[in-house]
Amino acid sequence: MSTPVIIVGAGQAAASFISRHKSLGNSAPLLLIGAEPYPPYQRPPLSKKYLLGELARERLFIRPPQWYVDQGVATRFETRITEIRRADKQVITDNGEVIDYDKLILCTGSHARRLPAELGGNLPGVYTLRSIADIDRMAPEFQAGRKLLVVGGGYIGLEAAAAARQLGLEVTLLEMAERILQRVAAAETSRYFRELHAGHGVDLRESARISRLIEDAGKVCGAELESGEIIAADLVLVGIGGSPNIELALAAGLDCDNGIRVNQICQTSEPEIYAAGDCSNFSRGGQRIRLESVQNAADQGDLIARVLAGEDVRYNALPWFWSDQYDCKLQIVGLNQGHDHCVIRPGASASSLSVWYYRGARLLAIDAINEPKSYAFGRKIIEAGKNPAPELAADPATDLKALALG
Repeated sequence: MSTPVIIVGAGQAAASFISRHKSLGNSAPLLLIGAEPYPPYQRPPLSKKYLLGELARERLFIRPPQWYVDQGVATRFETRITEIRRADKQVITDNGEVIDYDKLILCTGSHARRLPAELGGNLPGVYTLRSIADIDRMAPEFQAGRKLLVVGGGYIGLEAAAAARQLGLEVTLLEMAERILQRVAAAETSRYFRELHAGHGVDLRESARISRLIEDAGKVCGAELESGEIIAADLVLVGIGGSPNIELALAAGLDCDNGIRVNQICQTSEPEIYAAGDCSNFSRGGQRIRLESVQNAADQGDLIARVLAGEDVRYNALPWFWSDQYDCKLQIVGLNQGHDHCVIRPGASASSLSVWYYRGARLLAIDAINEPKSYAFGRKIIEAGKNPAPELAADPATDLKALALG
């Protein structure tokens, strides 16, 4: 048997690579190595339907386990790679096994940031949300009437707060910035979700900093803010972003900078090694970025399979994201970094709107809140490189379909 292509990390990028590799009829053998005991699975539902108990674990799997067997893909789950030997084209597993590779694809993902230990971040009852195991550990504590403290007003924190309220918990959410979603969204989007959560009974605090978590009987029981206020809590969920898993790449001497640096074909500084998904740092629009999104992971994994099959392709996919909170759906297309103004387009109902981000005359991104048409046509407009005047975008009488297809 020829030397395999080894995929390290069993996530969305890995699943996408394998699917495309097989659909292209590539005969190179594959070995998928993942630290978790599961095949690649969807992570977005973790903070929503899986936490709510509305989705069985098996339905998270992107492909059922038998599919990998049927496709002849070798798998090693509950296995970690501890070393890459670039000169020998080998990886070493945590049980000391040495495995040769032809190509190596790093889909190592990212991990949730924790509060520092000196603030009480390691106390029992303090959780992060990144994996099935995380949800399985915390779910038994999500009981009606209990007090949940959410630290972080990004999408993960907001989604978890929404799920907790739906389960009947009392929720306090703390955001250290002046407003929730400050790093990723315009003030209007922040305002919408602030009001949404307040309307569902979340005690949402902005410009709120934790001084320390408080312990009682060996478990977290609350938090003290820098203001001196004490907030009681039965459990704490920390949602303050993620960091790329680059330790393996760094130890191997690969170029890293907020992720594993890759070129336009997702190739690292070592030509036989590629990287995809949350762990990759790539160039877009003249700047280096790292994206934690299903779209980016899936598209990069897909592209690497096509590159290895000999196709002349480059990574230039349009980013898109989504977030479900209560009965509200936020859909985002494009990247708003560097915008200098935005306009608000009223939606079809009182609970819908879209935010259009511009840099000068150029349309960069759109936040569509309960506005699937604005998202769909806005996406086509951005993909076509069109830049409608801001006043046109803001006018609800403007026919977006005509703008997109005209």
